[in-house]
Amino acid sequence: MFQKILIANRGEIACRIIKTARRMGIKTVAVYSEADKDSLHKEMADEAVPIGPAPAAQSYLVIERIVAAAKETGAEAIHPGYGFLSENAAFAEALLAAGITFIGPNPQAIRAMGDKIESKKFAAKAKVSTVPGVLGVIESAEEAVRIAGEIGYPVMLKASAGGGGKGMRIAWTPEEVREGLAASMAEAKSSFGDDRVFIEKFIESPRHIEIQVLGDKHGTVIHLNERECSIQRRNQKVIEEAPSPFLDERTRRAMGEQAVALAKAVNYDSAGTVEFIVDPKKNFYFLEMNTRLQVEHPVTELITGIDLVEQMIRIAAGEPLRLSQRDVRINGWAIESRVYAEDPFRNFLPSTGRLVRYRPPAESSEGGLTVRNDTGVYEGGEISIHYDPMVAKLITHGPSRAAAIAHMSRALDAFYIDGIQHNIPFLAALMQHPRWRAGTLSTAFIAEEYPQGFKPREPSDAEADVLAAVAAAIDHLNNQRRRKISHQMMGLPVRFADIRVVRIGRSERRLRIAGELDEPTVVGLLDGEGRERRSFTLASNWWPGEPVWFGTIDQQPIAVQVRPCLNGYDLSYAGLRVRAYVYTQREAELAALMPEKAAPDTSKTLLCPMPGLVVSIAVSEGQEVKAGETLAIVEAMKMQNILKAERDVTVKAVKAKPGDSLAVDAVIMEFA
Repeated sequence: MFQKILIANRGEIACRIIKTARRMGIKTVAVYSEADKDSLHKEMADEAVPIGPAPAAQSYLVIERIVAAAKETGAEAIHPGYGFLSENAAFAEALLAAGITFIGPNPQAIRAMGDKIESKKFAAKAKVSTVPGVLGVIESAEEAVRIAGEIGYPVMLKASAGGGGKGMRIAWTPEEVREGLAASMAEAKSSFGDDRVFIEKFIESPRHIEIQVLGDKHGTVIHLNERECSIQRRNQKVIEEAPSPFLDERTRRAMGEQAVALAKAVNYDSAGTVEFIVDPKKNFYFLEMNTRLQVEHPVTELITGIDLVEQMIRIAAGEPLRLSQRDVRINGWAIESRVYAEDPFRNFLPSTGRLVRYRPPAESSEGGLTVRNDTGVYEGGEISIHYDPMVAKLITHGPSRAAAIAHMSRALDAFYIDGIQHNIPFLAALMQHPRWRAGTLSTAFIAEEYPQGFKPREPSDAEADVLAAVAAAIDHLNNQRRRKISHQMMGLPVRFADIRVVRIGRSERRLRIAGELDEPTVVGLLDGEGRERRSFTLASNWWPGEPVWFGTIDQQPIAVQVRPCLNGYDLSYAGLRVRAYVYTQREAELAALMPEKAAPDTSKTLLCPMPGLVVSIAVSEGQEVKAGETLAIVEAMKMQNILKAERDVTVKAVKAKPGDSLAVDAVIMEFA
């Protein structure tokens, strides 16, 4: 077994690998760019070596620097994680030449399966069902339009060396093919140093289901069942689960056998994933094979009890698999939510900045329920513009899908982040979505259910009652504490009215509150006649300043995020985010007379929707632009965002130029 390994990656996956290596008694070496000099993975490793500037192409993608770091520290093996060099056969060959073990498959398997064009050709020869398409590299926009017309719309443009949704576009028209090709090539070049793109038919209403395989260096290959990864946005997975709620045992077995056969055909010898798309009739088609560890591997680990990183290390060290196919079981259900630094209320545009507060739910495993948080950040750390926007992966496991979803919902409610925008409100709302809960999924789920983008749902009357009760209980606690302040001036004791008015949106609730400090708070909701129509008993150890109110309401556990605001609290719960104002009756009467502040008019400006780099400006001053035409392209976190005119306009002034680094809401151009 290795004594020391180097992790050629960063962020949460580097931290994840370090944890397993530490448990196995293996020392670890981290590499880091200038942007990651204060990173968590650097601090967790036994040693750390700087490898260059912030851009990945000058640090994490430079093979010579990774090899030099391994030699410098005496690392016997290198784990590549996912992304970066993980599916780069030249990297694996460079390690072999340097006498360093690659903790991954052999270079021949990487070449056969890691390239999406070649893998589809290989799979077709192996009689694996594949998606119709043209597997040659696209040389020009005209050729792409011609091929798309022959295949039939819609089509998918995909980067040959891609992964993680980078370099992928769906096109429904020739114009979208032209735009998508340029964007796919640019993203692929930026992310993987390879701008080759191919085209295939886009199958409508598909599910994305993948099979995890394990192969050793002695010819044994097994599969660890499936993961469902259909909840995607812009071809980027958002939520994964294992097993799939769609597969029956016959289809599961057929997919597993096909995945194993494909892996054996290329002498696969590590952890890998064979991805399929599955149509509504359970017909499945080979999509690609990822010759690396997947982002979503934890859900497989939780339902099988198998540590995939440990298996990869043992296989790389030459050990035979100690597992047979009959040893693999499905135990319960696991769900993973990817927490991204992006603003769900602004079309999921990237968000960067400092994590002013980062309080994930506590990891635990008790009563048949598990919470796991794979992360590579910490409170006070920086979310950089240079890398993937993932903050953490939150995983829950329970005896059933319903239990895992309920546990995930509570864990998301308890996941508190401030300083950047993040997608936890969206993830929490998804957990409540009836179609998600029913398991009727497809890769178009988000586009179909949120066609106008994500908007926070309005609370039901019952949910508003609960949030009003929590706000009133928090206000009551503050009043009780003030009443107990020592050395107050002599005179009549401070008295607080027991009636409160809580305003949420345009609705008001009158509540009667009772309860002493360190005792449960009883909140009664009153009707228009002052009669109690419903009551709650709230118990909590919450104290002012804590970001999450943990407690029970009528003995049912609940977690509500609390952010103080003037005269009330911003409360987040179950995908809801409301501002609850708490008044006395007289204060409520006066507040009703206050004028509402109108939002500023931004219709005559194009604002930068996220912190990013201006790639290009497509118009000039005085130009007349039609609705739908491209105005500018802004890049952030390796994703290019095309900003288009929402209506016919005339450009009055251009305030930015290519190469400018802009803050969110910076003015790019003004319209007449």
